[in-house]
Amino acid sequence: MKFVALCVVCLWSSPIAAQWINYPTPGVPKGRDGRPNLTAPAPRIGGKPDLSGVWQTRIVPGAEPTTEPVAGSSSFPPEFTDIAARLKGGLPYRDWSRKLWQSRQDNLRADSPAGKCDPAGILQRLTNILPKRFVQSSGLLVILFEEHNEFRQILTDGRAAPADPLPAFNGYSTGKWVGDTLVVTTTGFKDEWWADRRGTPLTSAATVTEKYRRINYGTMDLEITVDDPKAYTRPWTITLPQEIALNTDLMEYFCTENERDRAHIR
Repeated sequence: MKFVALCVVCLWSSPIAAQWINYPTPGVPKGRDGRPNLTAPAPRIGGKPDLSGVWQTRIVPGAEPTTEPVAGSSSFPPEFTDIAARLKGGLPYRDWSRKLWQSRQDNLRADSPAGKCDPAGILQRLTNILPKRFVQSSGLLVILFEEHNEFRQILTDGRAAPADPLPAFNGYSTGKWVGDTLVVTTTGFKDEWWADRRGTPLTSAATVTEKYRRINYGTMDLEITVDDPKAYTRPWTITLPQEIALNTDLMEYFCTENERDRAHIR
């Protein structure tokens, strides 16, 4: 299956450059040479690491996608198009979910939520290289995504997940600190949604667990575990290392601005 079609279906024209490009990020630790010291200790707030800042999913050397470039970039994380790209042994599909995935391959251009400018969900947002801003406060972590100008709330005030939630594209996220790691649990997803641009299924039975650990000022580890017993025979885990983006900010993003491809999609 060729994925050059994904370049068309994403319909994106926004560059990664931001509206306040080159505006200095305040509070950046500096070395003796005056340059940013990205290995300096992570800032802390309320006794815990402060995850605040503009972050991007880092390209891991040697793991660049083999598909055509997407969204105007020469390199995206491989998980952008295939969330299991680096998962040893591939995804543990159940028979019905494998058939569903296979049935989507012939109609990626027409059926992809991203191609229709529909909400993509948290897994597709996190695998996108477009920047995202974390805003951390007491009891709440907000993630602002440049892609589609979307936001996500992670409640860290001790509340439980809703017992009978209205299904949502992003689900319902609660977080708690385990040492210096923020563990986020999300449930309440819409059924049979897309976990990536290839149509990997994610169902309403899924629990997605994210573990955020800010290693130092410039680096944050992100481990994601998907436990979806309806679609998969066992949980599976991927890692998406994050890097700080300095002297920049999010820019306004509209999926259909200057879009001329939809009329040609068959």
